[in-house]
Amino acid sequence: MDILLDTHALIWFLNGDKFLSNEAKKAIEDSSNIKIVSIASIWEIAIKISLGKFQFKEGLKSFMKLIDENGFEILPITFKHALEVSKLEFIHRDPFDRLLIAQAKSDDLILITKDETIRKYQVKSIW
Repeated sequence: MDILLDTHALIWFLNGDKFLSNEAKKAIEDSSNIKIVSIASIWEIAIKISLGKFQFKEGLKSFMKLIDENGFEILPITFKHALEVSKLEFIHRDPFDRLLIAQAKSDDLILITKDETIRKYQVKSIW
């Protein structure tokens, strides 16, 4: 199965955080699954690093190294994703989450997320 990680799920997985559910961790660690990270999540993390909310030894470079070492694929943002965002009801206000929802819907991905508001969009998800 193709899984797309929400930003918090990615951070919790890479940090070995206990906040990640067992089901989410199992899906991420399953080598038969294709693990995907949106460039939108990387952009969101870059903003948080620049605001001092996250600390990494070499900034975004070291974070990207962790993503690579853990076998994640990077999903770019395409016009198809922007078009899907334009069709979404305005339930969720976070622009990064709205883009992840659109990517999951348009690319038939299962979203790994704890965010209950995202589930209101009828997107396939695991938590």
